[in-house]
Amino acid sequence: MRKHYDTLIIGHLSLDYNIDYKDNLVVELGGAVMYSSAAAYAGGNKVGVVTKLAKSDIGRLQEFVIDKEDIYFVPSQKSTSIRNKYFTKDKERRLCVCLSQADAFTLDDIPDVNSSIYHLAGLIYGDFDNNLIPSLANKGAIAVDVQAFLRHANGDNSTMELQDWKEKKELLPYITYLKTDAVEAEILTGQTDRYQAAKILHSWGAKEIVITHNTEVIAYDGNTMASYPIKARNLSGRSGRGDTTFASYITERLQKNVNDALLWATATVSHKMENIGPYRGNRNTITEYIEKFY
Repeated sequence: MRKHYDTLIIGHLSLDYNIDYKDNLVVELGGAVMYSSAAAYAGGNKVGVVTKLAKSDIGRLQEFVIDKEDIYFVPSQKSTSIRNKYFTKDKERRLCVCLSQADAFTLDDIPDVNSSIYHLAGLIYGDFDNNLIPSLANKGAIAVDVQAFLRHANGDNSTMELQDWKEKKELLPYITYLKTDAVEAEILTGQTDRYQAAKILHSWGAKEIVITHNTEVIAYDGNTMASYPIKARNLSGRSGRGDTTFASYITERLQKNVNDALLWATATVSHKMENIGPYRGNRNTITEYIEKFY
């Protein structure tokens, strides 16, 4: 019998070199797949992960918080590594350098399992084969973090730049859940108004839009436009903000309406941002956070 997951998260782990505005360096293992899987797992969901690493880096798989039998490792020529230089205390302005990029995911890399959601949690343009979105759309709901389709690198040790997604109008209709941040939403739509950007992205075919900002998170499904404020009391765990939000939201949407799922996701990321690393709470800690701050 095939395994069934609530969400199967596909993406590269990244060895990150994070330099803050005071030039303090922190080296940590991250990547959207790391933060997303932890957040979905904290919500009590059955979570699978597909990731690619160089064989010499296989020890990094131990950093995942999910059950080890649900990690699907695919060998790669290289592992992904990124250097982030932050210029402000709130970490909203940064320069990202691709130190190395692992091989792209193809349909052949996806295990023979069933999943309610197939979550593409990439980091850099080229992480995913162009046919992966329409192919997986035949198997379940598709969730896409758009950074992997906007953030371009020109080989190893190159500065990453955001560029518009040329295939967006072709591929958005296959996507159930689309996540952007405020800057990415503007690049895609030309709109600085996040609420208008969400409506435009929905009109182009994505079923639900989640847009993160340092003050709030919004979600829109064509009928409901929901918004909740970020309540984090410090930013020590700022890395993985969008990943935590998105994974929490889409898995809660399997059972809850837009408003309730967004409240859950925003509380989860607010709590996560107060601590370094992937989220390690559970449904009780998230519920307590909601009761205390929302």
